[in-house]
Formats: sequence, C-alpha cells, structure tokens
Amino acid sequence: MTTLVFGHKSPDTDSTGSPLIWAWYLSEIRDEPAEAVLLGEPNTEADFMLRRWDLPKPRILDTLAPGQKVVIVDTNNPAELPAAINEADITAIIDHHKMFGGLETKGPIEIRMEPLACTATIMHRMIGDDMGRAPEWVKATMLTCILSDTLEFRSPTTTDVDRALAEALADELGLSIPDYAAEMFAAKSDVSEFSEAELLRMDSKTFEVGGKTFRVSVLETTSPETVLARKAALMDAMPVVAAEDGADQVLLFVVDILREQSTLLVPNDLVKQVAESSFATLCGEADTVVLPGVVSRKKQIIPNLTL
Repeated sequence: MTTLVFGHKSPDTDSTGSPLIWAWYLSEIRDEPAEAVLLGEPNTEADFMLRRWDLPKPRILDTLAPGQKVVIVDTNNPAELPAAINEADITAIIDHHKMFGGLETKGPIEIRMEPLACTATIMHRMIGDDMGRAPEWVKATMLTCILSDTLEFRSPTTTDVDRALAEALADELGLSIPDYAAEMFAAKSDVSEFSEAELLRMDSKTFEVGGKTFRVSVLETTSPETVLARKAALMDAMPVVAAEDGADQVLLFVVDILREQSTLLVPNDLVKQVAESSFATLCGEADTVVLPGVVSRKKQIIPNLTL
C-alpha cells in the first residue's frame, strides 16, 4: 500500500514541502512507496516554490479511507487533519509543534518531534548521510521551508541548527539567501487574487481560549499596506468566516516581515479584550493595534492569548 504523507489544512510552505521531501525519502531511499498530498490549496509562497523548482503540485486529498497508511508532518493537532484521521493507519509523525493529543494509532509508531523552527530541518537530520543522494529539488525545498518558517531568520523560532542548515543548503545550490528570500516573500505578499474569506483562511489555525474558539489567522507580508487597505472588507468577512467554521471570532494578525511587527485588526470588543489582555496594549477606539516584535504565531501569539 502506498503511504500518504501530508501536513496540516491550509498548507503553508512547510506543509507543502515537507510531504514532498518525506515521500521522496520513503520511496527512493527506503523503497517504501509513498505519495505527498495536500489538505487544501497551497498558499502563494508554497505555489512559488513548486513553480520555481518545477515540482508537480501534490493532489488535494478529498477523503481518507479507513486503514490507509499515512505519515503526518508539520502538525499533530487532530483539528488540523482529516476528520477520519483516527481511522487511518498512522505510521509516523514528524513535527516541531507542541503536543496536542487526541491522535490514535494502530500500534507503536515512529515519532520525531524537536524544538526546531521547521519540519524540513528535522527531516534533514533524520535522512542523515542519505542526503548525499538527494536531488537538487529536495535541497531547494528544504531551504525554502526553513526560510519561510524562520522569516529569513527573523522569527524567534529560529535556532542555530536551522540557520546553519539553510546557509549550507544555499551554498550547495549557489543561491543568495537574501535574494531568494526576497523572491519568496514577494510571492507570499501577492494576495490580490484572493477574496477576504480566502485571506482569513489562508494561514489559519483554530484554538480555544477562555471558553471561546478563535480562528487565529496570520498574513506574513512585505507589503502590509496592501492587506490593510482591505481592512473594512476583511472585518466584514470575519463574522461570516467564524460562523461557517464554527468559531466565535477570527483574529487576524498582519505580520510585517521587514519591520518585524504585527498589526491586529480590532473589529469588536471581544478582540479588543483579547488584544489588551494578551499583549499589554491599549486599543482605545482604534480598529487596529500594532504589536512591535510580534511575528511568530507559535511562540508569541498563541502562548499569550488570554481573555
């Protein structure tokens, strides 16, 4: 049986690239047939990676058959996975997020979780000497994932391991990290073709705080003014998206990659309460609040959320 390898819903660059890397490793190195699949359309940066390195877009998984062998990467949160995930045969989990719990396996499995910025970095360590057999696209995909998850080393999630690996890969590929990252972030910043609802769901994860369910959405961009120009329409779409997705509220953080800060949209008193309680700020009557230094959902946003 072919093993399906996938990451979380609303796939970003790491959840698009890491399945490709691991499916290659299983198929070509361990001689275990595997296929990378996605749980939704990749974001614009992930799509850039696929086009830049001439990679076929993995098919989008519609249904997950009971007993299907799967490897889960870049998440271990059941809320970010297919509804039938516990009916599948989970054979491995490779992740760099906190443990959520709730997944059930058919037996003992291989689990690799490390406090690194990127799943691809963990995979590089797991592949080890067999990286000598990796084609250029595997190395390029790893580099792209690391630069994306670290925001070119600006994110507090960045470790020395991530940085050293990215620099080594860029050297092997003959790439300038600043130039290549600029290409990536330009692609990520081009959101002109997306509706407000699509933007709110593009890079979004659901969390419960104080008895409320929040869809925490992040838009990382080098052109925050382009997103903020659509502020009114985005705030109008928030209650619709929240209702459709079973959440109480959408929290949208527009991350300015270059200035290393976030702007949180404040459409109502609930979000105002979250902002003031979580980030020691005062919103006043403003419908946005700037959060200096806040760029990481994993380390700076989610851990601080409170009511």
